[in-house]
Amino acid sequence: MADGASVAAADPRALTVWYDGDCPMCSAEIGLIRRLDRDCAIAFVDLSVPGACSTDLTARLARLHAQPREGPMLAGAAAFVAMWRVLPLMRPLAALASIPPVLWVLERAYRMFLKLRPTLQAVVRWGLAHRVKRPR
Repeated sequence: MADGASVAAADPRALTVWYDGDCPMCSAEIGLIRRLDRDCAIAFVDLSVPGACSTDLTARLARLHAQPREGPMLAGAAAFVAMWRVLPLMRPLAALASIPPVLWVLERAYRMFLKLRPTLQAVVRWGLAHRVKRPR
């Protein structure tokens, strides 16, 4: 699949989002967003699929990226806000998060999460691998 602006421009949907499909937390988050995206306004690009990103794969894997069809590439908290903006249920949260001090706090929180992400991924993967099936 092509990368960057060409994907966003070629897809009729409002937003293209690149995410790390190998990250269990990222996949869970994107799963929730997909369920909320009843209008199919978001094109999702799983970066764990070979060829999904022709350039800047390392940078794209390091942070969530989103690009409106005719807009600039967004990363981090701004990418989340862009996703929320196209989902009717999440628009009030997007409006709140668009206030500069709130967006600043969200970006700082996201950066903190990124530092903890490798440890959290390991814990989630371990939990999934050792999940005990309950009798029904």
